[in-house]
Amino acid sequence: MRKAMAPLLVTILAVFSAQQLLTPVLAPLSRELALTETQLGLVITVAAASLTVASPLWGQAMRRLRLRTVLMLGLGLAAAGLAGFAVVATLGLDGVLPPPVTLTLMLVTRSVVFGVGLAALPVAALTVAGLATTGEADRTRATGLVGAAQGLSLVLGPAGGGALAVVSLLLPLYVAPAICALLAIWVLATVRRGPARPPAGAPRGPRLRPWDARLWPLFAIGFCVFLSLGLVQVVLGFLIADRLHVDPQATAGGVGIALAVTGVVIVGVQGALVPALGWRALRLIRVGTPIAVAAFGLLAVAHSLWLITVAFGLLGVGLGLAMPGIVAAPGLLVGPEEQSSISGLVNAVIGSTFIAGPLLSTALYELAPVAPVLAALAASATALALAWLSPAARHARAEADAIAAP
Repeated sequence: MRKAMAPLLVTILAVFSAQQLLTPVLAPLSRELALTETQLGLVITVAAASLTVASPLWGQAMRRLRLRTVLMLGLGLAAAGLAGFAVVATLGLDGVLPPPVTLTLMLVTRSVVFGVGLAALPVAALTVAGLATTGEADRTRATGLVGAAQGLSLVLGPAGGGALAVVSLLLPLYVAPAICALLAIWVLATVRRGPARPPAGAPRGPRLRPWDARLWPLFAIGFCVFLSLGLVQVVLGFLIADRLHVDPQATAGGVGIALAVTGVVIVGVQGALVPALGWRALRLIRVGTPIAVAAFGLLAVAHSLWLITVAFGLLGVGLGLAMPGIVAAPGLLVGPEEQSSISGLVNAVIGSTFIAGPLLSTALYELAPVAPVLAALAASATALALAWLSPAARHARAEADAIAAP
């Protein structure tokens, strides 16, 4: 399992770190470009929509194309999208492009092209995790490692982006596509040509649907948990700037600190604690979601950088526990012939939360700065209620037990 997952974990870590380089500078950059909070939310929302639509398609592609081909296509699109975004932002700051044109081109580059490319990578990683593991413990451990790689990107990316932003707000925008391009060269040289596919001759089951009775409760729980993160992540820069009354560089640094702490906690929880605990997927969800609820409650009243950072650290504990269970559980209900399809659906569910989340979050922020935090609290509380009260969730656990039984 480790040998199969290693290049994918490196790819996930590098690309998501490149994406997170932009996080500390998006809020101050949008204000320098004369874009509103809602317009910035639209950029993130369209990117999430692109990822959501593309994920099931990448899942189908994984049944036909070699793993290396999928990775190269995804990395090429990601690098092209980020490079285009850097050029557009530069021209916008120089006054060459008016704000409406800048926004339109940002939607094309950062949202559509990059979003489609990014979708390929977690779908590939989850597919390989599903095919290279047997049993719930191994599957949860593998998906936890994917989550830990993404969590580590929250450490490296925002910290690096915050440091680069001290030199220039544009510098992270140019470093990000360079990382993707270098990674594509590494993948071409090191990843073997063999396919990551179901065993030869494996029967293909009926096409999976998100509303499948076996799957919908798990998807609903995952949607609520990831939506809660999307509701606060985009407005973190605005929260720090407006609550602490600091300049753009200090805002970028504060965002970097808070997200770096979150990433360290997520990495520790998913990479060490979850494997050590050996809990079932549903138990991880039931323990993690109330911790997330408490974190959002603290964030709602936090008016200092250290308290905001503590809230995000606590959120890292809750999400670090819940996310491996959310990602692993659907794959336990299907056979090896459907692992690529279920991976595409899981990634689509996660991506869909960032369609509604950022746009709703920034719109709520314009009404009242605390509103998106309270909405995140409500979303995580809904996930907790579904995990404990939904008969369908209990039925999903029973099916997983039956499949896991020898």
